[in-house]
Amino acid sequence: QVQLVESGGGLVQAGGSLRLSCAASGSIFRLNAMGWYRQVPEKQRELVATITNGDVTNYADSVKGRFTISRDSAKNTVYLTMNSLKPEDTAVYYCNADLVEYRGGGVFSKNYWGQGTRVTVSS
Repeated sequence: QVQLVESGGGLVQAGGSLRLSCAASGSIFRLNAMGWYRQVPEKQRELVATITNGDVTNYADSVKGRFTISRDSAKNTVYLTMNSLKPEDTAVYYCNADLVEYRGGGVFSKNYWGQGTRVTVSS
């Protein structure tokens, strides 16, 4: 079993910054892509940013130039640095990991989600 533990959410004024962290732990054989998604009530979860194990990044158009995703492979941790925050960035942010885990004597691909961390940007 693998756990994703997020931290770093909170309340910030528009124009401010926050840094989210997501640490993966457990029976990890290999971490592939990791990413951040966000969701507001009554809307579908949307991609914010992803990063591969080769450090190739992808961003939603709405956050390009303001958010930066990075990872520390030695710590199995992914970060999301959010600058110039806007009220429309208010959401619950979820970490996602695409990985290969040890289970029952073998290795298996699986996708995991964190529990979510709330980001609120006031105007």
